[in-house]
Amino acid sequence: MWSQELYSEALFIAAHAHKNQIIPGTDLPYIIHCVNVCNEVLNASILHEGTDTNLCIACAMLHDTIEDTDISADLITEKFGEQVLSGIRALTKNSELPKAERIVDSLKRIREQPREIWMVKMADRIVNLASSPPPHWTKDKIKAYRDDAIAIHNSLKDADRLLAARLMKKIELYGAYIL
Repeated sequence: MWSQELYSEALFIAAHAHKNQIIPGTDLPYIIHCVNVCNEVLNASILHEGTDTNLCIACAMLHDTIEDTDISADLITEKFGEQVLSGIRALTKNSELPKAERIVDSLKRIREQPREIWMVKMADRIVNLASSPPPHWTKDKIKAYRDDAIAIHNSLKDADRLLAARLMKKIELYGAYIL
């Protein structure tokens, strides 16, 4: 059983943190991305016995807060606990590393977390691949993004078969933007 109160609290905090952001390449509020990632992991976690659905919800809803907003780690810890903060930190790219090293570092840190965090990363990429790339991306950038998605799939697929299959399908469809 998952907590509707936790879902609402995480949604409220994420919506407030991302309030002035939009999904790149659209005029849609960024919180839609967070809700879509949460929906992916919520569905998968309900179908996968033994999953900490509340951990999935909190990390999915808040996965971009440390990376993209001024929300404090203290607030996340206070509201959701150390495990959620640890998951979000693992999902946060290390911007001090060269771009080419970020995905390897990110996947290494995610693999040190419970499989629920792996699920959030796959769900995040599923949602990102569901729409067309931003218009300013070059073919090389699109290919690199898809290649990173393949690395995510290969590294994290054992966390959840449903999400792994959905991610692979999105990767295949995204290939059309490279042609």
